[in-house]
Amino acid sequence: MKQLLLPTISLLAMLYLSSCTTDAAQHDAATTSDVQVVGAMRNVMWKGELAGTIDLDSLSDKTHLYGLGPVEYLAGELLILDGKSYKSVVTSDKSMRVEETFDVKAPFFVYAQVSSWRERMLPDSIRTLKQLELYLDSETQHSKRPFAFRVSGEVEQATIHIVNLPAGSTVSSPDEAHQGQVNYELHQVEVDLVGFFSTEHKAVFTHHDTYMHLHLTTKDRSHMGHLDAVTFKPGTLKLYLPEV
Repeated sequence: MKQLLLPTISLLAMLYLSSCTTDAAQHDAATTSDVQVVGAMRNVMWKGELAGTIDLDSLSDKTHLYGLGPVEYLAGELLILDGKSYKSVVTSDKSMRVEETFDVKAPFFVYAQVSSWRERMLPDSIRTLKQLELYLDSETQHSKRPFAFRVSGEVEQATIHIVNLPAGSTVSSPDEAHQGQVNYELHQVEVDLVGFFSTEHKAVFTHHDTYMHLHLTTKDRSHMGHLDAVTFKPGTLKLYLPEV
């Protein structure tokens, strides 16, 4: 009887382990493009939790990575675009410095790995951020949310900012958090945008009045910051949404 049971038990164990391995692989594949959030905007803006909660070096080995957030202590902006990490800091009210580095921390950060995108031209009627938000909301009613997205093309005008909180400052409100912020105007330039869309994450990784958080970088990577306003150039914009 024992000789009959042993092979059976061994076979069941093999099947169980195989099933676990397959389930784990399927889980990993299913969650690859899931949006991950570390920290929360509200904790930074209202509670003054300015120190880094994530070291971007911990993400440097992830392929097809996209992400955004501020530098710890609100000393700059961060953008990860297809695995390359960019940090921008204020050098004057007219200039900035953009460097490629993972050696930086963020007090809150949102990111996702997206290996495959669905590409489409944005309708010419989409000229502003609000119009883009409404379009994304309409087009993704039956899609998985939250999600990362990209936009590539030309802008007629764009306003971006870099947070630049004076060293040693304390923060207990959004107004205080934006002390020292510098705004930059861009005109007639080719850009790449990385954004995250969610109807459930206001004050976590989007501001209270929008479902989107976007960072913009120029094609030559000389400028990068949080996108506040834009006028898109009709006929030039491509939208990229994650493959389902």
